[in-house]
Amino acid sequence: MQPKASDWFARHADALVDFATGSRHPQGGFAWLDDAGKPLLDRPVELWITCRMTHVFGLSATLGRRDAADLLDHGVRALGGWLHDDVHGGWFASVGPDGPVDDSKHAYAHAFVLLAAATATMAGHPDGPGLLADAATVFEERFWRTGDGLAVDVWDRSWHDLEDYRGVNANMHTLEAFLAVHDITGDGRWLERALQIATRVVHGFARDHDWRLPEHFSADWSVRPDYNRDDPGHPFRPYGVTIGHLLEWSRLALNLRTALGQAAPRWLLEDAAALFHRAVEDGWSVDGAPGFVYTTDFTGRPVVRHRMHWVLAEALNGATALAQATDDPQYSAWAATWWDHADRFFIDHERGSWRHELDPSNRPSATVWQGKPDVYHAYQAAILPLLGEISSFAGGARGHDARRPPAPQA
Repeated sequence: MQPKASDWFARHADALVDFATGSRHPQGGFAWLDDAGKPLLDRPVELWITCRMTHVFGLSATLGRRDAADLLDHGVRALGGWLHDDVHGGWFASVGPDGPVDDSKHAYAHAFVLLAAATATMAGHPDGPGLLADAATVFEERFWRTGDGLAVDVWDRSWHDLEDYRGVNANMHTLEAFLAVHDITGDGRWLERALQIATRVVHGFARDHDWRLPEHFSADWSVRPDYNRDDPGHPFRPYGVTIGHLLEWSRLALNLRTALGQAAPRWLLEDAAALFHRAVEDGWSVDGAPGFVYTTDFTGRPVVRHRMHWVLAEALNGATALAQATDDPQYSAWAATWWDHADRFFIDHERGSWRHELDPSNRPSATVWQGKPDVYHAYQAAILPLLGEISSFAGGARGHDARRPPAPQA
């Protein structure tokens, strides 16, 4: 259980980008990749994948990989073109050769447009500021609700019909995007909104439920505890408690704490630790084999016992961030344990990237995720130990490149 060296993380991050270069779709954006890294060109181009890969290539370019700049440009052009709804504004959820396949407008994916735009701006792409301004306007006007301190979820194409569902997954990535926009623009509104989200979700919903965070709500933000009980392994809205999200919220609370500096409320660190420990207690090696279960019910009993790569990646991010924030050796020990676990079971040393799903015995599986759609979670886990304490990955990467001028405000 020896900790990995810095050069190992740098090599692993570079190997992930090597794998991800195959996702470049000839018509624009980035394709879903199969287990061997082959682009599945018969599948629609998904907005969330294109945004996440654009973000990764922007980070990689900033951290010194020259060929990543061309891939960043490929993603930015798709967001300004093929995926953009020129009639009603915003971005289509997915597109195919003949136009939109899913023309609905999702807060989840639009948060990733914000993130990709912030990273592109940080990386010096000439179209980054314009994309960021457009994404910020759409998000403010369509998704953000000042009275709730949270974002709504899914609209139809014309912004006429709003789904009555509200969810914390979309708000988690909204917080992530807001932190990046604040880091890149310096506009304090985004930081204030990030704190509003964390206060409602982390210091409210999670704390009120003994850190077993409810994911699903009605339009008035009442908990819907039985939502998707009949579809417990849903990739974006699973039933019950999502262990990986407890870990991801833990890390994001610490990112917010770093952004706020001396103004950070004390509870951000306390709540981050509580979420982390709840996830470990309920999720890690609880069923006779090493690994994190995907979901539990609200008593902590495992529901979906398959292991998802992104859950482990967020466990690594949470442990790394807590180790940086506290100097407590238990978190470094957890990170070392989980990197060993990743190296043994998830990292595909023959074909590249991480296996996206394992069964409860840690054998390759594909019940929730097929193939290896993107490298976003794994790449961020690989570079976080190199960046130190950050308020966003975009801001952390910029901190490693003193040549970058300050970006304009969105």
